[in-house]
Amino acid sequence: MGVSGNSDSVRGESLDAAFERFVTESAPTLLRSAYVLTGDHADADDLLQNALLRTLRHWSSIGTSPVGYAFRVMVNLSHDRRRAQRRRPARAPEHDALAVPAVDELERVLERDAIVAAAGRLSRVQREVLACRFVLDLDVAQTAQTLGLPEGTVKSHTARALARMRELLGENATTTGDTPTSGGSPCLATKN
Repeated sequence: MGVSGNSDSVRGESLDAAFERFVTESAPTLLRSAYVLTGDHADADDLLQNALLRTLRHWSSIGTSPVGYAFRVMVNLSHDRRRAQRRRPARAPEHDALAVPAVDELERVLERDAIVAAAGRLSRVQREVLACRFVLDLDVAQTAQTLGLPEGTVKSHTARALARMRELLGENATTTGDTPTSGGSPCLATKN
């Protein structure tokens, strides 16, 4: 994402316009990251909105990586949400019985659901690392800075998370009667 915090106002762009541009360019990617963190569309929307509000409050003091800042806010908010959920009873998943997707769309939805379910079985840190690396497309150094982890830890969490995802998705294919492709899911390609 080519959006930067304070440098926009130096070029004469107002802070409001710079933030609007940031939201327009970054919201789709951040929303996908929020979905990886929460596993639920409604919770992802809420998480993103709250993160953008907090990002706006500190917009003038954010350095050169507002996407990283917003993602870190989402991670912190998701931690808060998980702590609060432990104190509440679980809610039943919502299903839209009226929506019948097309066959190709159904396959995409089923694959996405399998990936999200497998990601839900990873540790919190592994999910966060995968979201940074593969959804936000951050490199190892940026991921380490965003999550406050050493680069070696980011690499090991990435490798272990990808191996576990391949294992879980392989189990899913075996239990559903599908055979996994030789290369595995395109979403689980190793990123150097």
